[in-house]
Amino acid sequence: MAGPPVVIWDQDVEGLLHYRELVPRLEEALGKFSRRDSTEVIQPVRTTLTLQKHHGFLGLMPTYMENDGVLCTKFVCFYKREDGSSLPATQATLVLLDPEYGNVKAVMDGELITGMRTAAVSAISAKLLMRPEAEVLAILGTGKQALSHYNAFTDMFSFKEVRVWSRTRQKAERFCRSVSGPVTVCVSVQEAVRGADAIVTVTRCTEPVLFGQWVKPGAHVAAVGACRPDWRELDDVLMKEAVVYADSREGAMAESGDVILSGAEVFAELGDVINGTKTAHREKTTVFKSLGMGVEDAVSAQLVFDQWKRHTPKL
Repeated sequence: MAGPPVVIWDQDVEGLLHYRELVPRLEEALGKFSRRDSTEVIQPVRTTLTLQKHHGFLGLMPTYMENDGVLCTKFVCFYKREDGSSLPATQATLVLLDPEYGNVKAVMDGELITGMRTAAVSAISAKLLMRPEAEVLAILGTGKQALSHYNAFTDMFSFKEVRVWSRTRQKAERFCRSVSGPVTVCVSVQEAVRGADAIVTVTRCTEPVLFGQWVKPGAHVAAVGACRPDWRELDDVLMKEAVVYADSREGAMAESGDVILSGAEVFAELGDVINGTKTAHREKTTVFKSLGMGVEDAVSAQLVFDQWKRHTPKL
């Protein structure tokens, strides 16, 4: 009989999950997803339940990877919080199951895993689509996703300058104290993105905050916030002038206000570029619209579980 499930908290995940191992796993998973082979990945578009009283949503994200023997689901609550709210914008829990027996093998805090896998996929988008000579990174937002993106992007690339913008200077300065390298605080979005080669949007905005007229031609934008059909971070000009990529075409068409409301075409999934079936247009302005996928959580959770088993003494 299977034993009780392992419970892995975020403080344990921190020592088990590293970008050097996570990024190759995610690249492989993105490629498998885009091949649409049911023995590789079965993953429906995220199901959401409205939490109307609390201005939030519950998202359910199951994934089955038959060939890899991975069965996982994530429960994520995300909210439209008012500025200054002390309540979390997201809370997530991952459940890893045995696909043969159906029992729960592990229950994991989802906050750190979600932050790291999201940032890693954004960094993969930059690896594929950003110009190799990129020197300036701009981050719009200063929450937990901003920190994970700073860590992933500075781990994978060598930028000469990193800029940050927040709605309040206090949050921007607190962000600067939390990171390991120099960051320039900007008083406006326009100042932050002027001449930037890579732009990461990780805001709670529901209306456009980044406008195409401010974006340097040939820049790469990783748009991570605005995960509902009526929420936006990017304006029509940017969405229509850029070549748009997504993690999941179906996810973008169902959940991304930036895509739906602008009428922009999703040119390709990142997995298509990884598989060599679509072109990486590095010479053009590119937008990667990140919605997050269950397969990203599944391979990340399996990596954490494998590392946990490797580092836990047998009783």
